[in-house]
Amino acid sequence: MTRSKTTKPFQPSVAIANDLRTGLVVFRRADGAWLPSVGDAEIATTREAADALLARARADHDAGRVVEPTLIGVVNEKGFVRPLELRELIRASGPTILVSSNAGPEHP
Repeated sequence: MTRSKTTKPFQPSVAIANDLRTGLVVFRRADGAWLPSVGDAEIATTREAADALLARARADHDAGRVVEPTLIGVVNEKGFVRPLELRELIRASGPTILVSSNAGPEHP
């Protein structure tokens, strides 16, 4: 029995990564800059554009600018761009808890 390979419908996508120096989640703009706002990201609207965007993001990785570049699906709701998946929405929005600057084990 042969199974047909189902292809997921394409979703508009942006490149997401972590800044190599700060560790912050960043998104690639059309001009090649990586910034923390998903709303400023270059949006690939076709599979071909997404492949090209990922290639540029990987080149930035190879140049030591970012780590773990990947594409995530996004949706544009009334001019507000947000990630489709909850995990990526949390990454884009920051921690879900208050992080204290002195958090961690106490040192004598």
